[in-house]
Amino acid sequence: MGKLSRYRLMRWSVRMVPLAFAVLWGLTGEAGAQGAVRSVHNDWQIRCDTPPGAQGEQCSLIQSVTAEDRPNIGLTVIVLKTADRKTRLMRVIAPPGVLLPSGLGLKIDNTEVGRAGFVRCVPNGCVAEVIMDDTLIGKLRTGQTATYIIFQTPEEGIGFPMSLKGFGEGFDKLP
Repeated sequence: MGKLSRYRLMRWSVRMVPLAFAVLWGLTGEAGAQGAVRSVHNDWQIRCDTPPGAQGEQCSLIQSVTAEDRPNIGLTVIVLKTADRKTRLMRVIAPPGVLLPSGLGLKIDNTEVGRAGFVRCVPNGCVAEVIMDDTLIGKLRTGQTATYIIFQTPEEGIGFPMSLKGFGEGFDKLP
């Protein structure tokens, strides 16, 4: 695994959210859903939609960031509960061209949390998925900034700082 040699700062962008929702539903076989904004919790949104063929509405807590200097490079974090409401998932959609073997890194307030592997790639990007345990949820609730790190080369890590302001409140309201 390469060392992080530099970070490029990213900023929050609402315009990536419909794309992220389309990718989210595309992963489960339903393409094109964007979801309606149910509520806003500082820098996070809850978006809901009923995918075709689903028995009920699916809601997700979402935030997206894009590069200020390269708006075609973005990252979206989607937090959701499975249909049985027993498992909490975090899906991170990274841009196409990400170096898959390096995985996705996560720091919360400059403390290494770990890495997740990418599970699949779709035309709009590659997806890393983790089951969220109580420890991770607690860190996301109490932290200020989560930095998701992707690699385009083994030497160049690109950090996507994401505000955690509103994460706990939004997570609590996630159906």
